Amino acid sequence: MLFRSCILIIAMVVAFLPATSQKKKASKLSDAEIASVAVAANQIDIQAAQLAQQKSKNAEVLNFAKTMIADHQSVIDKASALVTKLGVTPKDNAVTRHLQANAKKTMARLEAKSGPAFDKAYAQNEVTYHKAVIAAVDKTLIPDAQNAELKSLLQSVSPVLHTHLEHAEMVAKNLK
Repeated sequence: MLFRSCILIIAMVVAFLPATSQKKKASKLSDAEIASVAVAANQIDIQAAQLAQQKSKNAEVLNFAKTMIADHQSVIDKASALVTKLGVTPKDNAVTRHLQANAKKTMARLEAKSGPAFDKAYAQNEVTYHKAVIAAVDKTLIPDAQNAELKSLLQSVSPVLHTHLEHAEMVAKNLK
């Protein structure tokens, strides 16, 4: 489940790549690059959830943030165990850097909000993020994965990603 959440974040990173990069896609992501994206994506969602825990007073938002922290930390732990087992060192790449740059902008936008406006922005961000991750996993990460174990883990991520998306959509709907 941990690695699944990590992949979710990876997918989001890939989805936020500039359109020209997605169309050209001259080279595939290596397994080491996929690992880097996965860790970064999960860390970013954990940071957003931690911010929600600091800023929100809404029980539903706080519960969702708690779930995101637990699930994404679990993914980081599993991803770390897998890359150690496979002898792979995560490799920095354009997708990871793009994800981190977008995360800085998102965090700044969220930090500027408070109260119900923060809650709505956080929940909507989670909906958007998870939709992008699902698309990235299916269209980029799974096709690019070379290692059978990594590919299998990526393929098993879909149900978890969809559960996170459904939960985020429910939270966002309840906040309107």
